[in-house]
Amino acid sequence: MTAKLKIYNTLTRQKENFEPINPPHVGLYVCGPTVYSDVHLGNVRSFLSFDIVYRYLSFLGYKVRYVRNITDVGHLVDDADSGEDKIAKKARLEQLEPMEVVQKYTNGFHDVMRLFNILPPSIEPTATAHIIEQIEMVKKILDKGFAYESDGSVYFDVRKFNESHPYGKLSGRNIDDLMANTRSLDGQDHKRDPLDFAIWKRAESSHIMRWPSPWGEGFPGWHLECSAMSTKYLGAEFDIHGGGMDLKFPHHDCEIAQNIGATGKSGPRIWMHGNMLTVNGRKMAKSEGNGFTPEELISGNHKLLEQGYSPMTVRFFMLQCHYASTLDFSNEALRAAEKGYKRLMDAIDGLEGLEPSGKSDFDLAALQAACAEAMNDDFNTPILISVLFEAAKIARQIQSGDRSCSEEDLTGLRSLFDDYAFTVLGFRKLEESKGKEEELTPGLMDLILKLRHSAKLSKDYATADRIRNALQEMGITVKDTPQGSEYKID
Repeated sequence: MTAKLKIYNTLTRQKENFEPINPPHVGLYVCGPTVYSDVHLGNVRSFLSFDIVYRYLSFLGYKVRYVRNITDVGHLVDDADSGEDKIAKKARLEQLEPMEVVQKYTNGFHDVMRLFNILPPSIEPTATAHIIEQIEMVKKILDKGFAYESDGSVYFDVRKFNESHPYGKLSGRNIDDLMANTRSLDGQDHKRDPLDFAIWKRAESSHIMRWPSPWGEGFPGWHLECSAMSTKYLGAEFDIHGGGMDLKFPHHDCEIAQNIGATGKSGPRIWMHGNMLTVNGRKMAKSEGNGFTPEELISGNHKLLEQGYSPMTVRFFMLQCHYASTLDFSNEALRAAEKGYKRLMDAIDGLEGLEPSGKSDFDLAALQAACAEAMNDDFNTPILISVLFEAAKIARQIQSGDRSCSEEDLTGLRSLFDDYAFTVLGFRKLEESKGKEEELTPGLMDLILKLRHSAKLSKDYATADRIRNALQEMGITVKDTPQGSEYKID
């Protein structure tokens, strides 16, 4: 824990020396999924980025409390004050109870995380299990004068807050600019100002998910849950809060305002944001037709993919790019990652069973220092991977007899790969990967069948048939039954 770790803080817009509030303990909060749809690849990259943060801080010896929430109330995530809860809408369309939808997609989320070897958090709280805490936070914000009640809803008073604290500091926006760009939204008649946002919303008669409160039956605002749960488990001040770059505004700016409004403290000291995915230079989006799901990427069943790629190849590909940089998907880049990953794993695997061959003619300490230096520089995984390739080159030369290596350095080289390739970067060893592939086959098949089911619900029968035919070519027969789809490996 003596490492000079520097982390880029989105709030201050500079790299800062990492000094935990209460060493050796570290509080890490990451915005989790809203569980009303299948996981998309952008989710995978975001959670992978913070998996690396969790892994490296733990590797350094910190006792990390990693909190990643589950949003099981599908709030109006465009920050409008009217419309249908997204989980309730999904429940209506699929003729399920809302919590059946929640459980279904939470299970799917966990399957995908396991598939990519993303570690589970220390605590995974849900919004519906913390309604009391959210109501109490609303009360505190009201008591401090930063919110007001209107017709059963409670709104955060942005202008009142801005008189004493800069609203929009994280995203770099000010309220005058925000006001100029505010569009008219239905359901804003009860607000004093278009900039105000709901921290508790009165439930209309058709709203399924609702709870009693001092202001009537309703549900919490989208931004409120993260403030309530991060405060409960990590305190009014904690070390790191992470999420996608798209959450900076309004979600994270609103979190800061709520935290200050309720506790007088802004919450996390360091804000970290992962960047977006693009495909062949264009933003990845369902509307663009270039949004891959993990199942499509692994199976290759997408019009833009020339083949499927293993989960560890995808993990390797993503970690070749710094978490704060845009990552561009292309078939060429994925194929290169596949070859690179195999080359690295083959070199590591070749070290097993080797015997020492004399005095070493390479500097192991320099390699170890370069690995640490890369990760201490804002979790720079691309640089770390380049160092590991340098070490892999030496490993191949030892295997071929072109380099000599002492017993001590041979042990040290194996430890370097164990530490940085497997513990920190989370790659799987070859024999472990084979075992995991067998173990995860049922989960992966469930995800693929869910994808086919979604296509059928959307009346996209061409895609549903392509999935069935592709599975048939791999020796897997899909049978549709009244209870759902079943599969059999021929």
